[in-house]
Amino acid sequence: MSAPVFLTGDPALRTARRVVLDGAEGRHAVTVRRIAVGEEVVLTDGQGLSVRGTVAVVEGKDTLYVDVAERAEEPPPTPRIVVVQALPKGDRGELAVETMTEVGVDVIVPWAASRCITQWKGGRGAKSLAKWRATAREAGKQARRVHLPDVTELMTTRQVTGLLGGAAFAGVLHEEAAEPLATAELPGDGDLVLVVGPEGGVSPEEITAFTTAGAAPYRLGPTVLRTSTAGVSAASVLLARCGRWS
Repeated sequence: MSAPVFLTGDPALRTARRVVLDGAEGRHAVTVRRIAVGEEVVLTDGQGLSVRGTVAVVEGKDTLYVDVAERAEEPPPTPRIVVVQALPKGDRGELAVETMTEVGVDVIVPWAASRCITQWKGGRGAKSLAKWRATAREAGKQARRVHLPDVTELMTTRQVTGLLGGAAFAGVLHEEAAEPLATAELPGDGDLVLVVGPEGGVSPEEITAFTTAGAAPYRLGPTVLRTSTAGVSAASVLLARCGRWS
């Protein structure tokens, strides 16, 4: 069984021979996972640095000390996969974030598309964004990622257009597109940015803005996917084709 992964911001992670895990992550390790002395764990800062070690001491209900056996620093993956995700209804947004994190998406951009039924405004928007970020964090640990995805602030269509303009590759998923994503020519580095529209689809005005910015429309296959599953499916195609999964 693989060693469980926990997040820590302790600066000692980089150099110390013994590292402390406390706070919410320590509480989860001690009281939920019931990690005991002698068990192996992996601690990471979520930005590529990780240590593998053995629990030496468990203290109270939220603190454990790990003796470091191995330390590694993984460079950021390239090319970087960025998915612009229109806001789905209900909890399907968390589903989209969870599955995209599991397969390896690097940046998830919440997008307030014109046809989104869900709206992030005020306190509700802040709470929803916090849920997406918490979902990415937990899914990243489950997937044993040492580079956790960045879930950005909510973007408008204008902001997304600017993001597409600076991408090495930019595409918009559209069921009526002629070219399949599986045959798109991909660069070897830079940002590969995909836009996933809402259940009602990307509006003609948005398509025009995105194509003007350099994003071509692509289709995935003969079926139409829901917005919460289209992103992970498209990202999987890119990850396989760009060499990240080779």
